[in-house]
Amino acid sequence: MQFTSESVETLVEQFTKLPTIGKKTARRLANYVLKMPREEVEAIANALTAVKEDVQRCSTCYVVADQDPCPICRSEKRDASTICVVEESSDLTAIEQTNEYRGVYHVLGGVISPLDGVGPDDLRVHELAARIDSSFEDTSADALPDDAPTGEDTSGDEEPSANEQADDSEPETPIDEIILAVNPNVEGDTTAYYISQLLDPFDVQVTRIARGLPIGGDLEYADEATLSRALEGRGHVE
Repeated sequence: MQFTSESVETLVEQFTKLPTIGKKTARRLANYVLKMPREEVEAIANALTAVKEDVQRCSTCYVVADQDPCPICRSEKRDASTICVVEESSDLTAIEQTNEYRGVYHVLGGVISPLDGVGPDDLRVHELAARIDSSFEDTSADALPDDAPTGEDTSGDEEPSANEQADDSEPETPIDEIILAVNPNVEGDTTAYYISQLLDPFDVQVTRIARGLPIGGDLEYADEATLSRALEGRGHVE
């Protein structure tokens, strides 16, 4: 039997579709919305609509952005020779907030997890390999001497075609290092190992972010695996 507004119940039902939102939390959110000014509710509705209409994925790094390519891939101040591989766009945001990384990114869209039915083909690992391969191909083509034979008759004085003019653009920067910034768990380890094996034929350094004790943590409460990783990744005192 319906004891309250059908519109409120519909809103509660929609809230429960969000992760970690149960029935009670959804009802509290719905009641809060009822108390909000109409302008604020409309602003939320417009923001939800804009996310579906305006947000897209960068065709280079696959981060969610309003433009393609994204601002990071377009920036001439970024070091395009280093790619940081992350699981999701939210991980990119976390790294950017450190203000320590100056390279570019590649968003996998998840991690390899056989129990969840997620394999390499469900991620963007092959796109990463293609991206690296493309950077080396462009560099090799640019290294050819101007008088290298091409097998074509160039005796004429014809103007270059539009496609030939487009080929005069700057080549991609060769990629030197791939940083794997995946989570330190079983799925992350599996994904990191798969990517390292996939990229083994390329002349590129594959590294992974350090793992160990967090700042402010106590050795007494650290587990054996964390301590082991901390000892393996020890460095010089600065």
